[in-house]
Amino acid sequence: MEFVTAGLILLVPTVYLIVALAGIQGAELAAAGAARQAARVYVQADDEADAAAEASAAVAFALADFGLPKDAADVRVDCSPKPDACLTRLGIVSVTVRVRAPLPLVPDVLDLRRDASVTVQAASTNRVSRLWGAR
Repeated sequence: MEFVTAGLILLVPTVYLIVALAGIQGAELAAAGAARQAARVYVQADDEADAAAEASAAVAFALADFGLPKDAADVRVDCSPKPDACLTRLGIVSVTVRVRAPLPLVPDVLDLRRDASVTVQAASTNRVSRLWGAR
């Protein structure tokens, strides 16, 4: 009887830890994939409006692969050397995606689900082609 009790006391937290870490790892993979794809499609777009729309779609698609809603991510696009004009020849576009991974089995009481989460972040950088605009 003592063996079963001690086993349960050790097993339940271990299983919870494994499930929580799996969720966090999934969010990390989703953020990395979303950042990578968003940066790729951004630098290949024809104009800024198309670039933003395609990057948003790429992020939503990458998050959906891991079962996360598209509003679970915050996306930031930084550009250099001209911060106001991302799509310039040989410009550098950096996309940063932050995803909140909720911890399992946390009830929605008193808005605990929002606070009981782990934020993960991934970034990707791509360069605009030197032939951009010459299409």
